Amino acid sequence: MIPKATQEIIDLGDGRTISIETGKLAKQADGSVVVRLGDCMLLATAVSARTSNPGVDFLPLTVDYREKFAAAGRFPGGFFKREARPSDSEVLTMRLVDRVLRPLFPDDYHAETQVMIQLMSHDENVMPDALAGLAASAALAVSDIPFYNLISEVRVARIDGKFVINPSREELALSDIDMMIGASKDSVCMVEGEMKEISEHEMVEAIKFAHEAIKVQIEAQERLRTAVGSPAYRTYEGEKEDEAYYKKVKAAAYDKCYAIAQEASGKSERTEKFAAVKEEVKALFTEEELAENGDLVSKYFYKTNKEAVRNVILEKGLRLDGRKTTEIRPIWCETDYLPSVHGSSIFTRGETQALATVTLGTSREANQIDSPSEQGEEKFYLHYNFPPFSTGEAKPLRGTSRREVGHGNLAQRALKNMVPADCPYTIRIVSEVLESNGSSSMATVCAGTMALMDAGVQMVKPVSGIAMGLITDGEKFAVLSDILGDEDHLGDMDFKVTGTADGITACQMDIKIEGLRYDIMEQALGQARDGRLHILGKLTETIATPREDVKKHAPKIITRTIPGAFIGALIGPGGKVIQELQKATGTTIVINEVDEQGVVEILGTDPDGIAAVLAKIDSIIFKPTIGESYEVKVIKMLDFGAVVEYTAAPGNEVLLHVSELAWERTENVTDVVNMGDVFMVKYLGIDSKTRKEKVSRKQLLPRPPREDKKDDAPKA
Repeated sequence: MIPKATQEIIDLGDGRTISIETGKLAKQADGSVVVRLGDCMLLATAVSARTSNPGVDFLPLTVDYREKFAAAGRFPGGFFKREARPSDSEVLTMRLVDRVLRPLFPDDYHAETQVMIQLMSHDENVMPDALAGLAASAALAVSDIPFYNLISEVRVARIDGKFVINPSREELALSDIDMMIGASKDSVCMVEGEMKEISEHEMVEAIKFAHEAIKVQIEAQERLRTAVGSPAYRTYEGEKEDEAYYKKVKAAAYDKCYAIAQEASGKSERTEKFAAVKEEVKALFTEEELAENGDLVSKYFYKTNKEAVRNVILEKGLRLDGRKTTEIRPIWCETDYLPSVHGSSIFTRGETQALATVTLGTSREANQIDSPSEQGEEKFYLHYNFPPFSTGEAKPLRGTSRREVGHGNLAQRALKNMVPADCPYTIRIVSEVLESNGSSSMATVCAGTMALMDAGVQMVKPVSGIAMGLITDGEKFAVLSDILGDEDHLGDMDFKVTGTADGITACQMDIKIEGLRYDIMEQALGQARDGRLHILGKLTETIATPREDVKKHAPKIITRTIPGAFIGALIGPGGKVIQELQKATGTTIVINEVDEQGVVEILGTDPDGIAAVLAKIDSIIFKPTIGESYEVKVIKMLDFGAVVEYTAAPGNEVLLHVSELAWERTENVTDVVNMGDVFMVKYLGIDSKTRKEKVSRKQLLPRPPREDKKDDAPKA
């Protein structure tokens, strides 16, 4: 018998509804739900261990999101017909959900927890990533896992000035805003997205609109939890605590940490001083005490250190490196650093440094996107690398991390709308983070801007980025511009925003406290704008406008459109024509068929080679006009005529029949023309008898006068 499911409906207010169903699938999980919008269906499950691993002092949470190809009635591509490693889009969705859930679990809950979300049925009119946060929270809502503060996520777009929740991909293409917002009932937790130069006020209005929609979705989860009997939250063993140890550590460390925090020191110097204080604190305890409660000593020292640093900022307005809250670290920039690449730049801000390179190519180098929910290609993409040496560490290299995927995607979204739509190149930016102490993703945006301009990409406008922080005790607060790594860890908000001089192009915000006021958010955005413009000024001092053309060693690309009927002639049998042409000219030629036209991309560094390809194309598509005259050259002699080639279109041959050589009767072709002769002919079109093209030399010659016939009749 099919089990009876419990269901709740969310009305989106525009004729669409979202259903949340539980009780039918995956019942051995602690919580499971199916979320449906249209024909799009997500299965989300939540499972958490009953006990914590000894020594674990953090939440080992794993959020996994996968799209099944069967959901779209498709086979996985490649030889191995099985879903394997997650795609970048799946990784980005995992991060979106994780960043909202993680801070809302109890601070002392350290049990292994896994939330899995799977796309089981795809609807081309529904973007499933916008439903993943709702599905994850709903799975936790119907479980006994101690997740007390339910959340949801929505995508907000603005089309013709009107905000839309969870638009289709086609609707999103018409929007100037694409933002994902995650929130609880009380406060916004996460914001990420891209915009087309919107104002700070417009961004806040979009967040508010999204938050109202999220509240409705959370109320549906609460009703669903009630409908399944409001499962009692499980009891768990929290962190070990000892008030006496805490007081002893704080008494010994607070004043010293406070003093170090206001000394305006560098990262390594500061780290050594804090480490020395920690050793002094540990010396106050016996070996037996440290063996039993050394983890408590470390935890309480970190807590004390964090409190001291935060209080220095709130009470004195001083930061760890001595800056004021609105002050940006010293910046130096350089372009054209690498001689062999197509474009390069270095951006250094304080102890953060990014080296960016730009590579230009044809559409053949476009990044192919092939997932159940999206197919297409990217002609502009950015890769971000964060090696361990950038923070002075030695760690194993285990492939591209989720963080690298996320930071690269943020920088890509910040820049992509400033690349002209008619740019003929496929563009790849690679950012190598060489030093890191605060927002290497924003350094990537700045370095990427300069590298693009150095490569000769005609950017619409340059883009800069800044990371903002927040310290608050509930009453007093300080918004920090250009945060350090330590300020990120001990702060209450990490807010990255990028833009041009005229508006915001991308953002990413993670809030670690509940109830962030909108007035604080607006102040942070305003302060961020001032910082962005300051950094933008430094970039444009280094390179004010894009180079007029690409560099000498960089490939030039010329695009030519030809009638679709000539594509085969340009390619040749088995690709012979195009392959020989590429070899002879040193170019790369790519042909794409678009709307029954052939779009030919010619990429090369030698202008003569490119010119030769263009001449060949002109030759192939050459079409003479009836009645017009053309210069030809004799390339072959025959008994019944001469084969001639149009000099303006080498390779285009036509037979000049012996009867069209001259008005007089011609016995031998060589009596009139010889090999290599150049002369004019008239194009007569298609011969009605032979069905072949016909040209005439005699039609351009004076016609001899007719001889009068002799009268042989006898006279009268």
